Amino acid sequence: METQRQWSDLAIARTTPVLMGLFSVVTLLALKWHADGPLEAEASAWYAKGPPTFSDCIRLAREKIWRTRISNGSAAEGESSQLTQSLLEDLVHRLSAAA
Repeated sequence: METQRQWSDLAIARTTPVLMGLFSVVTLLALKWHADGPLEAEASAWYAKGPPTFSDCIRLAREKIWRTRISNGSAAEGESSQLTQSLLEDLVHRLSAAA
């Protein structure tokens, strides 16, 4: 886990448990979601990708969070949305891939 820029033992000791926790939570969520149906790896233009990677799993977690947040704050029945469903789907997908 050499992702720390400061390279100090104290900084690494603070961040490594958080990174391991994030990895564990995302992996457990991905396993749960995989039981509901196969996970799909994000297509790549520069190489053929096999099974989903951690980045695919964290993208899926972000996507589910964004979908939940948007649908919970949606307009009441009868009110029209300013975004079409396809535009909203594209927006959620792009938001979840960015980071």
